[in-house]
Amino acid sequence: MKQKKNNSKSGNGLSRRAFIGKTAAATAAFTIVPRHVLGGPGFTAPSDMVNVAGIGLGNQGGSDIQNIATPDVPIKRSGGLPGLKFYRYPGVRPERTRSTGARRSDNPNQMGDAGGDKSFKHANIYALCDVDTEYAGHIIAGYPKAKVYDDFRKMIDKEKDLDAVVIGTPDHTHAVIASYAMNAGLNVFVEKPMAKTIHEVRFLRDLAKKTGVVTQMGNQGHNIEGTMQTVEWIQSGAIGNVRDVHMWSNRPVWAQGPLERPAGVDVPKNLNYDVWLGPAPEKPYSPETTHFAWRGLWDYGTGAMGDMGAHTFDAPIWALGLGMPTKIQATTSPYNTEYLPQAENVMYEFPARGDKPPVRVTWSDGGIKPFRPSELEADRQLREALYIGDKGMLQHGTHGAMPELIPEDPGFKAPEPWLNRPSSVYVDFIEAIKEGRKAANDFEISSVLTEIMLLTNIAVASQQVNRTLEYDAENMR
Repeated sequence: MKQKKNNSKSGNGLSRRAFIGKTAAATAAFTIVPRHVLGGPGFTAPSDMVNVAGIGLGNQGGSDIQNIATPDVPIKRSGGLPGLKFYRYPGVRPERTRSTGARRSDNPNQMGDAGGDKSFKHANIYALCDVDTEYAGHIIAGYPKAKVYDDFRKMIDKEKDLDAVVIGTPDHTHAVIASYAMNAGLNVFVEKPMAKTIHEVRFLRDLAKKTGVVTQMGNQGHNIEGTMQTVEWIQSGAIGNVRDVHMWSNRPVWAQGPLERPAGVDVPKNLNYDVWLGPAPEKPYSPETTHFAWRGLWDYGTGAMGDMGAHTFDAPIWALGLGMPTKIQATTSPYNTEYLPQAENVMYEFPARGDKPPVRVTWSDGGIKPFRPSELEADRQLREALYIGDKGMLQHGTHGAMPELIPEDPGFKAPEPWLNRPSSVYVDFIEAIKEGRKAANDFEISSVLTEIMLLTNIAVASQQVNRTLEYDAENMR
């Protein structure tokens, strides 16, 4: 499957300044018209295989690629390297996974496999790119036919048969890689958060509109049955008007707090550190600030909220139609200019929407948990999201999984489903490319969620001067 893109070439051995300059220049032109819009000769039939490149093949990026296509060779992780967490998301959510509002343990796992043949190939893994081919070697070995690169620019410029990229790199490089790919006419799947700054988020949203490519953010819970049920139950009035939502996460599970940055060491021969840094400040390499550990540093990551916020905040935003908050206040443990805080408690104030009351949302992480309602039975766990309405309460786990009422209500009759049930974010992305339509969680939708997530870290910085962050989303100030 081929798709039109530009013919720009990147030179070899670019410095970081050249990297930034070239990447910025690549975002200036919006001349690409995707073939699914043009139709005519060369139009991709829905039966054709989509050629996908994976960029960033660590824990999450490697999992993403395996959810696109089962490896040709079984994956075996090299010893001594961080373990790969691979969650397989089913292509279709069957009726049997619908929660009844009963106890969580009484319901099938909504994040599990949908059954059937566990070998699948939603697309062709045409190329693989990672700055550390040794670290990513287990994924690369699983797809022996894929072409291998350590620089996304060289891959995109050279491989004219590519149709899409799946980006699973550190947060600070999401925007530069996604924009480079979109300007080359490629469809883009990028892991959450879709970018590291609000400016980048809005830039990518607008670029997606101008290029017309298919986009999807890797917020896997957006497409699962539990999230759909949460939206339908709350919007049908199951717990009345909601004025408070409490969310929490066990993250971070990496280093954060008032820590000294580790001393620099020599860059391993297998690592293209210049490309790994991308647009970030040029600082010495350390293995304690790169693979996985980057999440806790201001230069590269977005902390616990960036890692798990999308999986918990998405359902409340959708179910309550929250829009943007007007005030955010953060209280955290100590931190510094290198590392984010170890623990946070953040409160967001959302204004009234029509006849719906204002909503206060609270996020806690780093070991802080919200209160446990007295109505929650002793043998039930407090899940990661709790909605308090004037007629009852509802809770669900991360990714919106398994909503349930508090207290348990055996007589509860769930409303008839009315939302469209898309496939998993992976299958939906590939199908959207083939069908020439928008994906369920495209940049227009995911940009709102991501902007709210990123406001969290701005509020964290604002607490240093004892200020509550007041936000004017329309004017981005």
